[in-house]
Amino acid sequence: MAEFVDGTAFNYEQGQRARKLFAAVVLAALDDAIADDKKYGNGPEQIARWARSRDGREVLSCAGIDPCERVVSGLMEFVSKGIRTSVALSREESERRHAQEAAEAA
Repeated sequence: MAEFVDGTAFNYEQGQRARKLFAAVVLAALDDAIADDKKYGNGPEQIARWARSRDGREVLSCAGIDPCERVVSGLMEFVSKGIRTSVALSREESERRHAQEAAEAA
């Protein structure tokens, strides 16, 4: 029984690592689309084309993201904002956004 539990825990950890790896691929695709948007002005279209492609849907699924049209529109909106993923995920950016929203509400 202990071997079964150890095997299950190992498989779960391996699955989580794989999911994180595919999530990193999604973040890299977002960064590439943001760079394309700044250089050529077609970033949202690029990320939409990628997310709707067979490979994009597969990567999104493996990252634990449902590859539906709502996700595609969210990715396009994120790219159109032009904030790189490393900055968007930082604590400073989160605090700045919350302060800006509070200022707009007041």
